[in-house]
This record gives sequence, structure tokens and C-alpha cells, in this order.
Amino acid sequence: MKNFADLSEREVLAVAISSEEEDSRIYMTFAEDLAERYPDTAKIFVEMAEEERGHRHRLLELYEQRFGPHLPPIRREDVKGFLKRRPIWLTKNLPLDTIRKEVETMELQAEQFYIKAAERAGDVGVRRLLGDLAEEEKHHENLAARLTGEILKPDVRAEEDKTRRRMFVLQYVQPGLAGLMDGSVSTLAPLFAAAFATHHNWQTFLVGLAASIGAGISMGFAEALSDDGSLTGRGSPWLRGAASGIMTALGGLGHTMPYLVPDSWPNAFWIATAIACIVVFFELWAIAFIRAKYMDTPFLQAAYQIVLGGVIVLAVGILIGGA
Repeated sequence: MKNFADLSEREVLAVAISSEEEDSRIYMTFAEDLAERYPDTAKIFVEMAEEERGHRHRLLELYEQRFGPHLPPIRREDVKGFLKRRPIWLTKNLPLDTIRKEVETMELQAEQFYIKAAERAGDVGVRRLLGDLAEEEKHHENLAARLTGEILKPDVRAEEDKTRRRMFVLQYVQPGLAGLMDGSVSTLAPLFAAAFATHHNWQTFLVGLAASIGAGISMGFAEALSDDGSLTGRGSPWLRGAASGIMTALGGLGHTMPYLVPDSWPNAFWIATAIACIVVFFELWAIAFIRAKYMDTPFLQAAYQIVLGGVIVLAVGILIGGA
């Protein structure tokens, strides 16, 4: 890799040309990726891509005048100090806000590059063009804001926000909530069965720990393997699987941790069991709240379904353990 200070004027222009070409392709990729989900925002990135192509043509004209038609094979990845762009295949299905932040970073990097390049340029024409491009990159954020104001009218923005919320629910809340419900409810029976069968906190904790981790692994793989997201648009299966698996394990561990109360304490079993029951109470109401907030389920209906189901499973565990 070369230091920026060691680049010749010819190499600086070549890096600028390749960078503008790559940025244009990235913006078009964003536009294609957003076309179905956010068609009006996609228009903004088409405009940005056209701006970058315009920069490239101006740089090419100046380069051909100064150095001829041959471009040296150098890109910004070959120069120390440049942050690497994300590979295009990793930008698929990114959240809208993440894409916009990525664009801001790209424009800031381009602006800084042109400022430094203009300072080092010896040719007046090259210096003028690089300085102009630095100013234009600086104003690209304003361009994006202006285009956002022109294209994303209030009704369109509201629709895109609604779509973004729906995608967030499908990709993260739904699998996470399913995992939390499974972990919080399904592990109640083995945990309290072991508790009332042994009256021994440490053994009960081990049963709860095994049940929680096992349920988390099972739910994680089940979610990841059930839908690859290509048709449903629910995003990466492994992210959904991780969300489901982690929340399942946490749901079970919440009411398992109280059984870490040492058996040497007086009334240790009943202390741990009382704390575990309090934790279960808050877990079930938290699940009801999340269902009401994100799944558009009336709160009382969600509370009735979740709390009733949890109480039944809890009672089954206690009855089996005490038999």
C-alpha cells in the first residue's frame, strides 16, 4: 500500500475516478435494494448515483487532457488511510437508517479526500476541479436532505416509516418474542417440578440451566431453518435465529437464577421459590406488554393469554414435582 503523500498527481486523479465509479455503483445498488420496500427513497439514491457519474466524467476529461487515455491500476484500497467500503453483497436488506448513515460516511470521506488532494495539486486546473468536487461532496448531504424533502412527502414518509416498523417487527421482535414466550413459559414446568421434587436449590438450578440453554438452542435452529427470508422478506435467518435463541435462553434463566440461593441458608428453598415466582410474574406481564406494543394485540387480551398459560404450566410443574 502507498501513503497518500507519495501519490503522484496522476495517481490521485486515478484514485478519484475509481472512487466515483465505485460510489455510483454502490448508490445504484442501494436504489435497487430499496426499490420495492421504499420506492421514493430509492429515487434519492438514483439521483446521488447520477451526481457521482457526473464527477467521474469531469475527472476523466481532465485526466485525458493531462495524462492521456491510460489509467494506472490504483484504487483507494491501495492507499493507506482510506476506510474500506462495505462489500456490496453485505449491503443487501440493510435497514433504511443504516443505509443513510453509510451514505453520510461515504460523502464525508470523499470530501476529505478532495480537500487533501487539492492542497497537494500543482496544476491549477487539477487544483480547481478537486476543490470544486470537495465543495460538491460537502453539499451532497444538503442535496440528500433537499431530495428527501421533495420526494418524501409526509404521506410517503409515514408509509415508509410504517413499512420500516413492520420489517423491524418481522425480523427481530417476532422471533425474539416467540423465544421469550417459549423460554419463560415452557421452562416453568421442568424447573418447578425439579424444585418441588428435590427441595434442593442447586439441583433445581442445574435443571433450569439445562432446560433454558437446550430450549434456546432448539428455538434458534428452528427459527433459522424454518424460513430463509427470501420469500417472506423477514431478513437474515441466522439473525432471527440468534434473536429467538438468545431470548428463549434469557426467558428461562430469569426464573432459574433465584435458585442460586445457597442451600445452607435457613429456608433457602422457599426464599428461592418466592423470588422465582416474583420473577415469573414480571416476565409474563412484560411479554404481554411487548405483544400489545408490537403485535397490535389488545393489552388485556395479551395479558389474559400469557398469564393464564404461564399459570397453567407453573401449576403442572408444581403438581408433578410434588407427587
